[in-house]
Amino acid sequence: MVIGLRTFVDLLIVTESAASTPDLPNAWNPAEEEAAIYERWVSAGYFEADAESDKPPFTIVLPPPNVTGSLHMGHALNHTLMDAMSRRRRMQGYEVLWLPGMDHAGIATQNVVERELGKEGLSRHDLGRERFVERVWEWKAEYGGKILGQMKRLGDGVDWSRERFTMDEGLSRAVQTMFKRLYDDGLVYRAERIINWCPRCMTALSDIEVDHSDDEGELVSIRYGDGDNSIVVATTRAETMLGDTAVAVHPDDERYAHLVGTEVELPLTGRRIPIVADAHVDPEFGTGAVKVTPAHDPNDFEIGKRHDLPMPTIMDERGVITEHGPFQGMDRFEARPAIVAALREQGRIVAEKRPYVHAVGHCSRCDTVVEPRLSLQWWVKVEPLAKAAGDAVRDGRVKIHPPELAKRYFDWVDDMHDWTISRQLWWGHRIPVWYGPNGETVCVGPDEEPPSGEGWTQDEDVLDTWFSSGLWPMSTMGWPEATADLAKFYPTSVLSTGYDILFFWVARMMMFGLYGMRDNGPERSIPFEHIYLHGLIRDAQGKKMSKSRGNVIDPLDWMDRFGADATRFTLARGANPGADMALAEEWAAGSRNFCTKLWNATRFALSNGATVATPVPDASELTEADRWILGRLSTVVSEVDAHMEQFQFAKATNVLYHFTWDEFCDWYLELAKVQLAGEHADGTRAVLGHVLDVVLRLLHPFIPFITEKLWTTLTGGESLVVAEWPVGEKWTHRVDPEADARIADVQKLVTEVRRFRSDQGLKPGQRVATRLSGEGFAVVAGHEAAVRALARLSEPGDGFSATASLEVSLSGGMATVEVDTSGAIDVAAERKRLEKDLAAAQKELKQTEAKLGNQAFLEKAPAAVVEKIRTRRDVAAADIERITARLEQLGS
Repeated sequence: MVIGLRTFVDLLIVTESAASTPDLPNAWNPAEEEAAIYERWVSAGYFEADAESDKPPFTIVLPPPNVTGSLHMGHALNHTLMDAMSRRRRMQGYEVLWLPGMDHAGIATQNVVERELGKEGLSRHDLGRERFVERVWEWKAEYGGKILGQMKRLGDGVDWSRERFTMDEGLSRAVQTMFKRLYDDGLVYRAERIINWCPRCMTALSDIEVDHSDDEGELVSIRYGDGDNSIVVATTRAETMLGDTAVAVHPDDERYAHLVGTEVELPLTGRRIPIVADAHVDPEFGTGAVKVTPAHDPNDFEIGKRHDLPMPTIMDERGVITEHGPFQGMDRFEARPAIVAALREQGRIVAEKRPYVHAVGHCSRCDTVVEPRLSLQWWVKVEPLAKAAGDAVRDGRVKIHPPELAKRYFDWVDDMHDWTISRQLWWGHRIPVWYGPNGETVCVGPDEEPPSGEGWTQDEDVLDTWFSSGLWPMSTMGWPEATADLAKFYPTSVLSTGYDILFFWVARMMMFGLYGMRDNGPERSIPFEHIYLHGLIRDAQGKKMSKSRGNVIDPLDWMDRFGADATRFTLARGANPGADMALAEEWAAGSRNFCTKLWNATRFALSNGATVATPVPDASELTEADRWILGRLSTVVSEVDAHMEQFQFAKATNVLYHFTWDEFCDWYLELAKVQLAGEHADGTRAVLGHVLDVVLRLLHPFIPFITEKLWTTLTGGESLVVAEWPVGEKWTHRVDPEADARIADVQKLVTEVRRFRSDQGLKPGQRVATRLSGEGFAVVAGHEAAVRALARLSEPGDGFSATASLEVSLSGGMATVEVDTSGAIDVAAERKRLEKDLAAAQKELKQTEAKLGNQAFLEKAPAAVVEKIRTRRDVAAADIERITARLEQLGS
């Protein structure tokens, strides 16, 4: 096994920097440091935005979490990315506003409080509306918003002085203003239509509040009528037949042409219903005939309107059958088998298929099966609003990242249906409409007095939560008033959110922003300039996280165990635009190790006098190692900056990870150890300080706590939060191709020698007498001390006799490495180890050759599998050759 360079470096850093380093303890302890650092940032006012500033603005509004919510991995990912963007822009000299707040979450919050009342043996009706709403406010004050404290643990640099709530006074005024304007413009109306109804929450739901899943059910085929005039329909919801008012067939279906215009008896009811022809019916599906229940199915409702059919409602708000003899008073799911049994008894069941898997809608809040129901509700006429939302992306005013998700956005906004905005709840913004004793309807704006007098009542319903959150970018800044915040920070710069709520929330903000701010002109009416869409968090196997699967990862648990920085860095490293992220605990452990590596590297540098007080010397005074690391640093700065500009957070963090660990820690620090003992010590200290200064600045947006501690200790500066972002001529160093080539030769030589040492059975820390020679080595001879230190090679003494040799091809030719292992290894133990490895390789070769010799296997196995077996065979053969040669070298 080859011992990696990291093992050597870790041993050296721990050993050589164990002495006390000024102002830095031996190890980073997130639990002891993070909270105090965050409080210092907040107390200093670093996150508070100034609307009067002449700096260019950068604005993000926090997607408002539910007041009932707690931090989950989706939040942690999005908050990490928003914080990274905000911190970078602040360092670039922008006036940054990251505005926090919470959503009142109508259904979710009402459900929570109702459950609490249930423990007291009460319902909301026992309290009445006014007292119930008071109880919700009391609950909110005591228990709501715990997620805000969790955001502080994560390091969110939000402006707490501007914290908002969707039901605070200012936002409530914005909601009433928007409703009034839409009403006056004919874009809000009241109508009786089919809606999604939750019998548990007792409210209407919009399409986006319904989750669909494939559930097992039963498909029954029922014969309506008798003899030649009978017709067969199929349904998964047999109970709804009680509300059938027609059977529909396609106009061109010759099978039923003779029945169109006739009537058939509806079983169990004695009612006669017409057979109608409608183009909506698919003649290829099932029997080509469908039952029509206009009050309990959206498609049937449209058929009912076209044919002027009656629309009786046969269930109440709780899903209980309201009429029809023996089934009256039954719950819908009790009535279903009872009705099928009654039809079977009459011989009307033609076929039954169970289990029958089909899509079923569930309430997203309580998981109750949703019931389509004819209901009088308030609606937003979305067509003109949705067109404006589509145009803003098409003409480039708003850019979607990644661009390929723009198609999904257009699919939604170009085919958006009118939006149900009324909810039969008590907690929320009550609809500002009053009804008079003589049928009058008056919509009241925020500065208008509602009508009074006998017989006037306000609409009982509240508005959909998405109505108020759709105003979030502008209402949080004081709209409809012309505030300084709106003038400075609107439109917002970036909306960062998961692609899964592109339709839920993003489209609504686009519609309302473009409508509400339309007087400001096309460029100033958009709610945000960029929409960044990240993917969803999945487990290590790529499965969706869920409590039932037991694969949910709690970010608070990770922060307790690994620290906030490690949690953030893990999430950022997986954040490819629009792509889901498979998350495993090993990632977080790896990020914690990265933070430890950075900590130890900085302690080593400080203990050896690294400084930012001394300018980096001119290139002519620097070593090749110095010029190499400075050139690499300049490239990394450019790459990281470009990646962050394009929302490529995974690429930015990976560049930083590999530069910091692989190049700076694993190579430059080791080369620096040699230089610190020589004539270039002062220059090396300046380079060490400069590289760390820049690296800590670049890493700060992602791992803010540990970088703050290290940077302030290294530089004596006030805070990285307000430090300069290291881009531009001031921070740039020329890339030196000659130095790059020389260090590449050193790296190759050391790596090959280490591999060679491992093959020889030498222990990682064991020094061995070695002679280095050849034309290739002559080119890197100036780095001989570093090569010997890194590869654990001692000088050849008198009487040196090589027992093994290696040739390495470098840019200047071959380098010859001759080692004397006599007495350096336990020959018997090494022979035993090699013989064991040889037996394993021979077994592998035998097994792979047997598979490749099996013609049946070769014919059936995928090409990729066969190729993998061939590769295993070739590796085994090479191992056998290598181990055999080594055994021969050892002798008997």
